[in-house]
Amino acid sequence: MLLLERFVPGGGWAELIIVGIYGAVVAYHMQDTRKVAEWRKYTWLLFSLIFFAQLGLGLLGNERFLMTGKLHLPVPMMILAGPVYRGHISVMTVLFISTVVLSGPAWCSHLCYFGALDSMAAGNRTRKRKKTPATRSRQKPAAGPMKGKWATKSTVILLVVAVAIILRWLDIPLHITTLLAAGFGILGLALILLVSRRQSRMFHCIVYCPIGTIVNLTRSVNPFRMYIDHGLCTDCMACTRICKYDALNVGDVKARMPGTGCTLCGDCLGECHSGAIRYGFLKLSPAAARNLYLLITISLHASTLALARI
Repeated sequence: MLLLERFVPGGGWAELIIVGIYGAVVAYHMQDTRKVAEWRKYTWLLFSLIFFAQLGLGLLGNERFLMTGKLHLPVPMMILAGPVYRGHISVMTVLFISTVVLSGPAWCSHLCYFGALDSMAAGNRTRKRKKTPATRSRQKPAAGPMKGKWATKSTVILLVVAVAIILRWLDIPLHITTLLAAGFGILGLALILLVSRRQSRMFHCIVYCPIGTIVNLTRSVNPFRMYIDHGLCTDCMACTRICKYDALNVGDVKARMPGTGCTLCGDCLGECHSGAIRYGFLKLSPAAARNLYLLITISLHASTLALARI
């Protein structure tokens, strides 16, 4: 599965050392809460670029860049619809489930190739001027939560499953199902370019992507949590202007708990001048919980970079 091993005998060992150093550098810089958003943006974009570059090389005929030698459409929806249609799980499904078990919703903030594009399109929600605690307290909260979000998310995921079952039941030819899946992916890209960019929120990931919905619903299987400390929060609402996952609105801050859309990305930590937003993991201290989250999530991110693509 290690890509370099396919080109150079024993090259997998060198690749492990390279990604180990890369992961260590990323983890070192992301320990600084002020650098999380910037480093996550660029490392996640790197992940997406490598993914699509290797996929493109595989499609051009070099199957050594493909994990199985068979094409799996690079549309996140296929992680769900593919197994339903084929009747068995795929490599991507196994990888997805593994990441949810190990690091909770980190798939949606560090590992999804479409998510990186959605994040870039959503841009930076904060204002482009120097902020101090005083100026932050005077700024108005960001726009409220998306209305009808869960109704749309539920409809999309039910339609995806229903259509996959119908296509399997009717034994629809593979080329037709491939075109339908590709169309779903193209529509997702259009939403990224048109809606996410305009709203400065990751509309594709928040509303359209069924895998994002699964992550939201299954986040409790992992012990990692994020919470807002009652004694430290000043209700300045600065965090509501940085979250692109619609997980930190005024109501969430008042409840002292990010919404279900929270992916534990940590971008909000650098915006919270009182240090009220914290990671939790069983009985570990907030600092230890965050370090453990970074260790696991960045390890997954770095090791996945070393693999051949789907």
